[in-house]
Amino acid sequence: MTLPTSVDVLVVGAGPAGSSAAAWLARAGKDVLLTDAATFPRDKTCGDGLTPRAVAELVRLGLEDWLRTHTVNQGLRAHGFGQTLHLRWPGGSLPDWGSAVPRTELDDHLRTVAVKSGAAAQDAVRALDAVMEGGRVRGVRFRVGRGDDAPVETVLCRRLVIADGVRSPLGKALGREWHRDTVYGVAGRSYVASDRSDDPWISSHLELRDEKGAALAGYGWIFPLGNGEVNLGAGTLATARRPADVAIKPLMRHYAEQCREGFGLHGELRAQTSALLPMGGAVSGVAGPNWALIGDAAGCVNPLNGEGIDYGLETGRLIADVLAEHDDLSAVWPQVLRRHYGEAFSVARRLAGLVTVPRLLPALGPVGMRSQLLMRLALRWMGNLVTDEDRDAAARVWRWAGRRSLNLDHRAPFA
Repeated sequence: MTLPTSVDVLVVGAGPAGSSAAAWLARAGKDVLLTDAATFPRDKTCGDGLTPRAVAELVRLGLEDWLRTHTVNQGLRAHGFGQTLHLRWPGGSLPDWGSAVPRTELDDHLRTVAVKSGAAAQDAVRALDAVMEGGRVRGVRFRVGRGDDAPVETVLCRRLVIADGVRSPLGKALGREWHRDTVYGVAGRSYVASDRSDDPWISSHLELRDEKGAALAGYGWIFPLGNGEVNLGAGTLATARRPADVAIKPLMRHYAEQCREGFGLHGELRAQTSALLPMGGAVSGVAGPNWALIGDAAGCVNPLNGEGIDYGLETGRLIADVLAEHDDLSAVWPQVLRRHYGEAFSVARRLAGLVTVPRLLPALGPVGMRSQLLMRLALRWMGNLVTDEDRDAAARVWRWAGRRSLNLDHRAPFA
């Protein structure tokens, strides 16, 4: 394989964020190359859930009909503290339905959408480092193919969009730093056969306990995929002061055994993987003069539910708009991220940090689960299912709390 020698916009990472950016940039007439270190289709550690916020972005991309050929869910079934509540998606300015698509399929399809939109794409090329000139990225060096002896080629670019995931090796090379003083996530995911693969509700167990019966700061999930399987996983929250003292894969298997009868699970868990998740914009160095980080690479993961697909799709669209209007991204891109996500991420990571306080969740959880109203609000706020267009009381309270929280932050999101 041979890479082009130069492009207008180079996008590194072909997950939802990178493919979204490449699609929107190509539709705007830009010369775009979308690259990824893996060979597609490839798997990615994820819960596979698509909340209405993610659905809205997929609809923007013209994918509603495709998405509706997959499972469609109407809300969350919340379990915990002796209660089970069915909480419908709130609707409003966002769709009133959600979905779930395995990342192997979702990411491959989004990459195809970018190509059909006019972007060039190349997989199995690993970004090694950036070629700098006068503080700007002049190009990126790639190892083309597998093995340390594979050839290295350089692609020159005018603009660089970095969407290489939570670890973001290229972002680190350009100065991206993850600050662990705010909350972060540790999650495990698996697939398992289930009699309830067509369940119209996604399920979340808010009372997650380890094998000794101790309550953990996290939750377990079962997301029906409509293909005979469910995505089953567990995640916990942690901070530098209160790290997660848990082996996530054994915890996930313990959780599966607890759910086996109720959800008609069959056989062993397969494709068990785990990941560490920077959350809530807890990263700095997200942009330079002609480069920007988007999606997971920029810490755009919801601290209250661990979702990042929606923000990946959104930031891909937003960076395309910014690149059309601005030459220097150094200050503009962090400002855009803070304007769109600063308030919500600030209050969300503050609330998520409280969950890591011992004995707080067991004390407050039963109170919340006894109230349908409180849990409907929690679903909307935890999923950040609030947009700038929403003017109802719940949206106003969320935005007010976000402003107050942002004023108290020692380090604002993306700073």
